[in-house]
Amino acid sequence: MRVAIVTGASSGIGQSAAVQIAKRGNGVILTYNGNESGALDTVETIEKEGGRAVALPLDVGRSETFPAFRDSVAGVLRDVWGRDTFDILVNNAGFGRMSMFEDTSEELFDTFLRVLLKGPYFLTQALLPLLADGGAVVNVSSNSALASSVEEGYSAYATMKGGLTVLSRYMAKEFGRRGIRVNSVSPGSTRTRIADDAFERFPEVIPALAAKTALGRVGEPDDIGMVIATLVSEEGRWITAQDISVDGGFNL
Repeated sequence: MRVAIVTGASSGIGQSAAVQIAKRGNGVILTYNGNESGALDTVETIEKEGGRAVALPLDVGRSETFPAFRDSVAGVLRDVWGRDTFDILVNNAGFGRMSMFEDTSEELFDTFLRVLLKGPYFLTQALLPLLADGGAVVNVSSNSALASSVEEGYSAYATMKGGLTVLSRYMAKEFGRRGIRVNSVSPGSTRTRIADDAFERFPEVIPALAAKTALGRVGEPDDIGMVIATLVSEEGRWITAQDISVDGGFNL
């Protein structure tokens, strides 16, 4: 059995990715930061369908905790799956917030940097010795980093996500010698808890976003989770260094 690590899997895209990866016969180590009940819901969903999952706490904005997290992962791999490596890493954990350029504080910029770019960079570095040859990595970026999807208020967020997309290509180049594939996915507007449940608090924005989307609606977590699960599966074995837009044709 292959084993995946999915960060930020207590809700939204991460939760969907964890469930969809498990449905394909893989074990899952999923992480949460603050929303333990959501993470346990994810574990319960996976186990109800006959899968195996373990939830671990992780703040991807605190890189000093990564060595201890790696030790926790090694212990879970040994105790639950009887192995010392894992096969799939999905760097999904993050947060979003709208902030106009002139209003963006250095503190917010640095938080975006720590969580969205530095976190995936150094977490992957910390876990790389445990990642099996022939494995797969998916970094969850955003279509806000694409030239076709520039919207006011996301300069800092999109800058970090754009960096993550570039980082994915360099990871693919360097990890390729070990047969490890690395891709990024760039979701569009998706009905998740991002930005403090923005879609729940401001449902009036949904029709406007749907109208700008070729397929006529906003995304659902499974729209992205299924793509991630496919990319890390055998079907994606010849795909690496790609950024996959998963946005239903936003701004076409």
